[in-house]
Amino acid sequence: MKKRLTIATAALLALLLMLGGTVYAFSDTQGDPNEAQIAALQREGVVNGVTEQLFAPKGKVTMAQAVVMLVKAFDLNIAHIQFIKEPKASDIFTKIPDDAWYAQAFLYASLNGVPIPKDADPMQNLTKEQYADLLFHALTAKGDYAFVKMYVVMKDEKDVTKAYMNSIQHLLLGKMTELDNGYFYPKNEITRSEAARMLHAAIQFSKEHTPLPKQPPIQADIKLNVTKVNEEVNKVTLVWGEKPNPGYRITVTAIEFREDGNAVISYALHEPEPGKFYPQVITEAKVDTFVASSYTPVLNNPK
Repeated sequence: MKKRLTIATAALLALLLMLGGTVYAFSDTQGDPNEAQIAALQREGVVNGVTEQLFAPKGKVTMAQAVVMLVKAFDLNIAHIQFIKEPKASDIFTKIPDDAWYAQAFLYASLNGVPIPKDADPMQNLTKEQYADLLFHALTAKGDYAFVKMYVVMKDEKDVTKAYMNSIQHLLLGKMTELDNGYFYPKNEITRSEAARMLHAAIQFSKEHTPLPKQPPIQADIKLNVTKVNEEVNKVTLVWGEKPNPGYRITVTAIEFREDGNAVISYALHEPEPGKFYPQVITEAKVDTFVASSYTPVLNNPK
């Protein structure tokens, strides 16, 4: 009887392995605040442990580990791209051997627009802001999403690398990360537990929201007015001008906080919907948004 049970157990284990399942949960995540998210990512095959039993939730995340996780999580591939010759990671990166376990992930991520430096060190530990930037670009590799157009003030904003601010702002607005009593701690090395929590939230966001369709732009002369709210924030108003009815609208579609100190504001113009009744009253088409006073707002005119 005992022998039969042993054979049956072995068969079950083999079947689970064939199906890509995992038999045991990580033994060191019990009590971790992100235990449920880590377990969910493990079941989906997105994260691996440092061993079969250990996840090391307080350990650091290397560039290689992050890129592999993101490529798996958002199914980044190159099936939609045609090549004259087979691409290799070494064609793009100076420190990524083509036979490394992470080489394909770096290649796929880069060809899908994830901004990985050409001289990236795959073994470097990532800071929270570096991981946030990679995560946001992996999330939006296949399409843009609608976000609330406002600026989240951080007490340690001065510590944020300007090139990463756009990604951090969108993750905060999408509830994919959060502040700790107003602080983001951008230069702290991110832990494996924190990275799992943010990645799980981003995956859920992608499942609950539909990417925005591309709309042909309407040409128009848009004015930009800036009003000081306080020492930290300015109100930015985009004005399309007076229109014959409220069917004419302008909306802010994105704000990109660039390293040069500019906040580049993209917008969309909406004309009256065909067949819909609008009161014939002169209306000023305008929209307000908010930008940190440390940035200079500029318009990204549709082309």
